Amino acid sequence: MVYSPLDALELARRHPDREVVFFGLGFETTTPSTALSIQQAAREGLRNFSVFCNHITVPEPIKALLDDPYMQLDGFIAPGHVSMVIGTHPYDFIARDYRKPIVVAGFEPLDLLQALLMVLQQLAAGRTEVENQYGRVVPEHGNPVSLAAIEDVYERRKQFEWRGLGQIDASGLKIRAKYAAFDAEEKFQIGYAAGPRHVVEPEGCACGAVMTGRIKPTACPQFGKGCTPEMPLGALMVSSEGACAAYWQYGGARGEAA
Repeated sequence: MVYSPLDALELARRHPDREVVFFGLGFETTTPSTALSIQQAAREGLRNFSVFCNHITVPEPIKALLDDPYMQLDGFIAPGHVSMVIGTHPYDFIARDYRKPIVVAGFEPLDLLQALLMVLQQLAAGRTEVENQYGRVVPEHGNPVSLAAIEDVYERRKQFEWRGLGQIDASGLKIRAKYAAFDAEEKFQIGYAAGPRHVVEPEGCACGAVMTGRIKPTACPQFGKGCTPEMPLGALMVSSEGACAAYWQYGGARGEAA
């Protein structure tokens, strides 16, 4: 286990006779560090280092949610860590085209409460805007150094498959051809390089319905039975930030499920 892709780089330096593959996963929060590591590997010529790129983006799945005819969401609280990288303007389409309020929020309890209040104030006033509650950290236009690294190293995939939501156009990143020597997908013919992928959801798992607001987590047939934080089946129970994990931990749902 490594703390960052830089640790994987160091492993590659120390073991030139072994292939070191870093599993690049996460939203725009983590894409810059992986990109910078690939750039550094290219400068050093570390041919035994590569990245299996599964990085994803935030605005595209939000658009997929908004395009869902069964979508029951009234507004959005946007992630502060992602927005710290990309800024606030990638969310403009949400307010402009879909007439939904969105507020970028920090992670302290008061941050989230204020962001929720700001969303409710927009709804009460009939406004739909992109507001930034986390202005102390999130710049309007994002982080230029991070954005430059992302643009240099990655390009958009035509499609990427999401658990519970299926294929979403342009929602995944792949490593550009100029860095193909550090692309584990091409180097070892894995992932999408090996052919189309389809993720089969566990039987009874209702992640998509929860994410679109059609049902609450407790209405999922697997909630608290086949799917718990200790043995998660669905994506929303895997992360402590997931809706199902939050209901289990804080919503009194643990007792209901029992």
